[in-house]
Amino acid sequence: MTTATRTTAARPQNREAGTATQGYAAESATTPLGPFQFERRVPGPTDVQIEILFCGVCHSDLHQARDEWGGTTFPVVPGHEIVGRVTGVGNQVTRFKAGDLAGVGCMVDSCGTCTDCKDGLEQFCTRELTFTYNSPDPHTGAVTYGGYSSHIVVDERFVLRVSDKLDPATAAPLLCAGITTYSPLREWKVGPGQKVGIVGLGGLGHMGVKLAHAMGAKVVLFTTSVDKIADARRLGADEVVVSRNPDEFTPHANSFDFILDTVAAPHNLDDYTALLKRDGTLCLVGAPSQPHPTPSVTNLIFRRRRIAGSLIGGIQETQEMLDFCAEHGIGADIELISIQEINDAYERMLKSDVKYRFVIDLKSLEREGSAAG
Repeated sequence: MTTATRTTAARPQNREAGTATQGYAAESATTPLGPFQFERRVPGPTDVQIEILFCGVCHSDLHQARDEWGGTTFPVVPGHEIVGRVTGVGNQVTRFKAGDLAGVGCMVDSCGTCTDCKDGLEQFCTRELTFTYNSPDPHTGAVTYGGYSSHIVVDERFVLRVSDKLDPATAAPLLCAGITTYSPLREWKVGPGQKVGIVGLGGLGHMGVKLAHAMGAKVVLFTTSVDKIADARRLGADEVVVSRNPDEFTPHANSFDFILDTVAAPHNLDDYTALLKRDGTLCLVGAPSQPHPTPSVTNLIFRRRRIAGSLIGGIQETQEMLDFCAEHGIGADIELISIQEINDAYERMLKSDVKYRFVIDLKSLEREGSAAG
């Protein structure tokens, strides 16, 4: 997720003294994350206040904390895969009450009036999209702070219901990794009778395998690592192609309906477009810091193939994804960590040393607060 450039519409700003909040922040691009205290806004009539129980660790958190995409406002409190308990609601809130299990993903506000918002595609709002962290906050005039914190206040429109059928910890990564893979699978109508490829078995890829399998498709996982073959099959892959071995691509030429590419590093897209049927689509959801090599145009035009992209999903679709996961018993494969382990987790994430998503247990913030007291 990146921070969008936008124009803030005029709206009332709540500048009252808010609630003291504990969190973890990066003070600069070169300093480790550490304890940080700030204030959440006073909940308004349509707001939901949530005690954060778990927050997933997305690779974009690291990019933002180290200003690798540019534009980070410091101090930055990352985190946009949030699950917690509702502790209070405004007097106009109708869908939540205290005690409910709730989630917050990558967005906490949008203009609500543009064509994209009206179509339920708030993630594409170009007027006033507010990301969960490191985004201008139209409510306060400050910057949004994310889920590496004790609680959060969010407008009801951007709060998701989390089923009690889901483990709250394994559900947290669904708010980004889950919807990032679910949305393109739904958009391109993946289902029974289709052959679907998933490129990469990381935080996104492992969710792509699980979801495509649950949708009834034949799933082929592409990985550079022989060590991931067994895991890929456990997660739902019918076949595994080790992409370092070019000969393994040959039997799959012209056979895929859809390929979801989750890899966030530059690589040769021609290897995958050549595997698509006529009218097949290669969809990119990984965001590399450097561009991919330019793909062959002839590889596309002679089979009417497409290269597309996808960005998370709208709120309605995210709720649909959460309900689908509850129905099919799908959560992320996680490693639970304390907030004090976050800097080590970032270094391990760079080495792909996690299967397949770190999730922070925010009770560790309480322990730190008690020790400080």
